[in-house]
Amino acid sequence: MVDNKTLEAPAFTAKGTSRDSVALPSDLFDGTVHMPAMHQAVKAFLANQRQGNASTKIRKYVTGGNQKPWKQKGTGRARQGSIRAPHWVGGGTTFGPTPRSYAQYVPRQVRALARKSALNARARENAIVVIDAFDFEAPKTKLMTALVDKVGGAEKKVLILTNGAKPNVFLSGRNLPNLHVMPYRDVSTYHILWSDLVVIEESALNGETGDQAADETTDETTDVTTDVTAKKKLAPKKAAPKREAKAKSAKSTAKAERKAAAKSANKSAGKKAAKKKGK
Repeated sequence: MVDNKTLEAPAFTAKGTSRDSVALPSDLFDGTVHMPAMHQAVKAFLANQRQGNASTKIRKYVTGGNQKPWKQKGTGRARQGSIRAPHWVGGGTTFGPTPRSYAQYVPRQVRALARKSALNARARENAIVVIDAFDFEAPKTKLMTALVDKVGGAEKKVLILTNGAKPNVFLSGRNLPNLHVMPYRDVSTYHILWSDLVVIEESALNGETGDQAADETTDETTDVTTDVTAKKKLAPKKAAPKREAKAKSAKSTAKAERKAAAKSANKSAGKKAAKKKGK
C-alpha cells in the first residue's frame, strides 16, 4: 500500500524546544507498508535470539537399568526389560528435545523492505520525531528523561536512533526501562515496531553518517600500507638476478675444481702405471 503524499515529522532542538516540522526523505518514507515482510523479519529476529540448549536423555543415556528387574515368567507381573524404559519413573525420555539451532535467514532485500515498512508505519501514526543533535557532554539520566518528556515520550516506549555510536547518549538512557538507544544504521524492524515513539537524529536521517572521517582515515592508511607492501614485493625481484649470478658462478667454480682434481688424479695414476711397466 503506497501513499504518494510526503510525510512530515515534528522536530525539536537539542534542548527539546519545538520548531518547524521536517519533511521526511521521500526515498525512504514513501508510504510503503509491507506486512508479510515485517512479519517475516520480526519472526526471524525473535527466533535468532533463542539458544536452543534444551536437552533430555533417551533411555540409552540414563544411568542404570542394565539388567531385568525380575524374571520373565512366574511372578504374575508384566514382563519388564529395564527400569530405565520410558514408562518407568526416572527412565529415558521419548522424543525429547535435543540441542538445535533455531536460526532463520531473511534475504537482505526483504530485511530492507521490512525496515522501510516499519518506519513508514510509525510515520503514518505521527510516531516519529526528529531532533537536531544529541550533545551530551557526560552521561546524565536526568537530562535524558527531561528530553524524552519534552518530545512527547512520557509513559511510552521510546527508541532513540543516533548518528553513529554515542556512548554518552547510550549511558544516559541505559537505566530507563522503556527507553532504548542505538545507532540508526543498526536498527531492525523489531526495535521499530517495539517502540511507541521513534526519535531520530537529523544528521542520521539525512544520510550523514558520523563514521565518514574514520572511513577516510582507514582508506588512507590502507593506501599507505598497500604502497609499502608493493615496494617490499618489488625489492626482492630486483635483487634476484644478482643472487642467481652468484649461485651460477659458485657452481661453475665447483665444477672446474672437480675437473682439475680428476685430471691430476688421472695423471698420477698414469705415472704409476708407466713406472710399473719400466720395471
